[in-house]
Amino acid sequence: MEAQMTHSLPYDVNASILFTELPVLQRPAAVKQAGFDAVEFWWPFAQSVPRDSEVDLFVRSVADAGVKLVGLNFAAGDMPAGERGLVSWPARAQEFVDSVDIAVAIAEQLGCRSLNALYGNRVAGVEGEEQDDVAVANLVLAARAVEKLGGTVLVEPISGSDAYPLRTAADALAVIDRVHAEASVDNLAVLADLYHMAVNGDDVGAVIATHASRIGHVQIADAPGRHEPGSGDLPLEHQLHALEQAGYSGWVGLEYKPQTTTLASLDWLPRERRSRRWAGGTRTAGLTERTI
Repeated sequence: MEAQMTHSLPYDVNASILFTELPVLQRPAAVKQAGFDAVEFWWPFAQSVPRDSEVDLFVRSVADAGVKLVGLNFAAGDMPAGERGLVSWPARAQEFVDSVDIAVAIAEQLGCRSLNALYGNRVAGVEGEEQDDVAVANLVLAARAVEKLGGTVLVEPISGSDAYPLRTAADALAVIDRVHAEASVDNLAVLADLYHMAVNGDDVGAVIATHASRIGHVQIADAPGRHEPGSGDLPLEHQLHALEQAGYSGWVGLEYKPQTTTLASLDWLPRERRSRRWAGGTRTAGLTERTI
């Protein structure tokens, strides 16, 4: 394949889906040992309101590893059981509110400025309009709490759950626009997981061309399979290059399911490209479309 220019965006590792061979508290150090400078997590606790000692241990594990926490989810319920967020769930609104306080405290200590609020599945027996009203109120509360840090609340379209109402970037943007219209809150942005958007049928290229300025964070996996880049047929290199050209300069989170082990799944990315020191430097001709 003909050599191409490549992007210079920095990568981080989502240690809630990678390095799961290890306990949660050992993963930040493993990320650093693998050559990365930054990490992100889903909600890293079994409960929406963990004990103070659990929070302290998590913060210490990231700080001691010498990696930057660049993304953190608010509590999202039981993800393995299929729950996908508490933002729009009326009966569990207090859990979400409590997790906002905890997440903001963690973010303040570790310098994290991007916090992801998974919207939540439609709940049987509750009108969608009621859920959306609850979501707006919770997003306003979260945005105002995160604003004190100079941070951003992310709203993410996802795949894999038919009950999850935000499927495309337009769906997420509609929620963000409603929050702004009703409360004049400006620090919300789209979390653009290029895998989720692609498998949901979104026009990723058009989203980048039209809405790059409204993207607060990016994640990648290949399709089909949601495995490491190079395992499928998504044009991830082209899309990341387009994002950078459109003005996006944030992190790119590796959020995929390794086909074998985490370390083996990282072979596609040369070690010298894993450090942020590489990002922003001279782009290298000679990297192919499959080398992201």
